[in-house]
Amino acid sequence: MAFFVLLTLVSLLVVAISWLWDYTIMRLIWKPYSIAKELRAQGIHGPPYKFVKGCNEDIKTMKAEEDSVVLDVHNHNYLPRIVPHYIKWRAQYGQSFLYWFGPKPHICIFDYELARQILSSKSGHFLKNDVPPTVLDLVGNGLALLEGADWVRHHRVIKPAFSMDKLKMMSKEMVTCAQNMVKELEDQASKNKNGETQVELVEKFQELTADIISHTAFGSSYKLGIEAFLAQKELQDIAAETYLSVQTPGLNYLPTARNRQKWRLEKKLRSTLMGIIESRLTPEGMYGNDLLGLMLEACIPTEQGGKQHQLRLSMDEIIHECKTFFFGGHESTSLLLTWTVFLLSVHPEWQERLRKEVLKECGMESPTGDNLIKLKEARILILMTMVLLETLRLYGSALFCQRKTTTDMVLGGIKIPQGLVITIPFAIMHRDKKIWGDDADEFNPLRFKNGVTKAAKVPHALLAFSIGPRSCIGQNFALMEAKSVMAVILQKFSFTLSPDYVHAPVDLLNLQPKFGLPVVLRPLDVRD
Repeated sequence: MAFFVLLTLVSLLVVAISWLWDYTIMRLIWKPYSIAKELRAQGIHGPPYKFVKGCNEDIKTMKAEEDSVVLDVHNHNYLPRIVPHYIKWRAQYGQSFLYWFGPKPHICIFDYELARQILSSKSGHFLKNDVPPTVLDLVGNGLALLEGADWVRHHRVIKPAFSMDKLKMMSKEMVTCAQNMVKELEDQASKNKNGETQVELVEKFQELTADIISHTAFGSSYKLGIEAFLAQKELQDIAAETYLSVQTPGLNYLPTARNRQKWRLEKKLRSTLMGIIESRLTPEGMYGNDLLGLMLEACIPTEQGGKQHQLRLSMDEIIHECKTFFFGGHESTSLLLTWTVFLLSVHPEWQERLRKEVLKECGMESPTGDNLIKLKEARILILMTMVLLETLRLYGSALFCQRKTTTDMVLGGIKIPQGLVITIPFAIMHRDKKIWGDDADEFNPLRFKNGVTKAAKVPHALLAFSIGPRSCIGQNFALMEAKSVMAVILQKFSFTLSPDYVHAPVDLLNLQPKFGLPVVLRPLDVRD
């Protein structure tokens, strides 16, 4: 008996030593050394690899040094605050450089043609990069992160929810939600002697877009989804705080204070979404034709005893998609609205031009789906759309995207090893003067007067929603929503930045104003 116990212990020791050898020596030492040597031989250099931590501590230090910098409101070049490491390493090592996110190798590229090849590829050689567990808890393993057959299956179910006919129907809900917010702000302003009111619009827009995505995609209201909204905000804070932290294997399973908080929030988020889902389960099997209804239709037949091939989405998969679209559906559009109001406050001449356009197309009546579609489909690109596109270029919420290679390949004459992550920094590429012109750092919506494909020297220069088969499925929804809200606001208010506003964009997984967006609103009927 003792012999077998000893044999078992020896076997476990051998396994442990083997794992330590593979993980510590091969993955953390030898692999980084060999990859750096291979790319260095091809002229690709970068900051040195540091054991386990890679370049993470250097990135933290550089970002911390820039964090106290405050910009003039007319200065739209916030890149040194947000991505000082990319700017420094590009100047030091060239247009393509190697850096390390922990022990994982990344190559940063700035070439639009290479970006097009990667993002438009259907070969399956470029997959979405692995995301930290904290980010996965936040956004779910839904359409944005899925690959291969799973992505195709989910995409087929979800795509009809974002057809143009559905968007026109959704626009009524968008306008109603926006009018409710505006009515609240009008009441607030009426209580002040000067007829004005100062409002923190970041919070207002977050609540508004959460209400809109709740109504249009999930058939509920912000009041029903508020727990999901609040849980995701806290999870986002945790994900942003820990993003540059190197993950120790197994640490996610230990009951640390942060893990317990994360588990509590994830449980709350899941239970809230399940409550929304269960409220839609009817004995008649009529689930509605919005996003949630389409997903339930793809799940319930099997749950009720249908044939196995009818199962296209499981209930767990629906939960993940709800996380994805609840977060993406309110966060990205709330930021688009936030930065649009900021730019129109800084450039009042454009605010007035847009107001005249809205009053010409809609008068003082509620904007309709037909009005808003017209703003998109006119012979020349209308001013509202031009301003939104320019906002996405200058202040797009997605700062970069990443793809991981699934095999050894040659890209742009560089031999890329399997498993290397390619970083495409949208925010920097959107300021490339060779592509966008000498005024690339300036707010100039007229660059889009002939459409997106003719705004720059390459047709795929605007990457705010990405391009190719994995471009954002909700981009038309986001633009329709932004047009709806901005049209209602411009009908009722003029606005200027509050003296309390501090221009300091910050990276919290997406681009946000660090100190919020306090704005002074003045109803149009009290203007001089």
